[in-house]
Amino acid sequence: MELFLYQIINHVKEGMPGLSLVDENYGQLENIDQSDTDMYPVTFPAVLIDLQEASWSNLEGKSQKGTVKVNVQLLIDCYDDTHYNSGTMDAIKERSAMVEELHRLLQGYRPKEDGALVRETSKFYTANHGIKVYEMVYSVVATDIIKETQTIAPPHKVMISLKRL
Repeated sequence: MELFLYQIINHVKEGMPGLSLVDENYGQLENIDQSDTDMYPVTFPAVLIDLQEASWSNLEGKSQKGTVKVNVQLLIDCYDDTHYNSGTMDAIKERSAMVEELHRLLQGYRPKEDGALVRETSKFYTANHGIKVYEMVYSVVATDIIKETQTIAPPHKVMISLKRL
């Protein structure tokens, strides 16, 4: 499963080079105010990606097929005053364009040779310090093939000798 995460992170970084940070989500946003927590600082705009869960069904042998939920958060630090007469309302359009670019990059992307990412839900909210969070959950079908191996005992040595009696 970690290969999924690696490939998605790499795909986003290559597709959106203007992002300041693309990383695995390990609680950076939730711990932004914690001075006693040892974490790399979050720089903006950022995308944090996490594999939420997988639902599996059995295939032949020990192999399984499942649906993996991928949580993607676009974080944008908003200092713009975007009220009607502010003259900076274009910041809303710019944020919307980034969300659209990220979705276009991910929708249909195949991290492995199995399924393609399909967006299931979107949620938008503001976190502490005016950080806008654009959160999308994608699902993707994955197959985990486990090949059975058998241990075969080595053949016994057979000694043949040619003696004349």
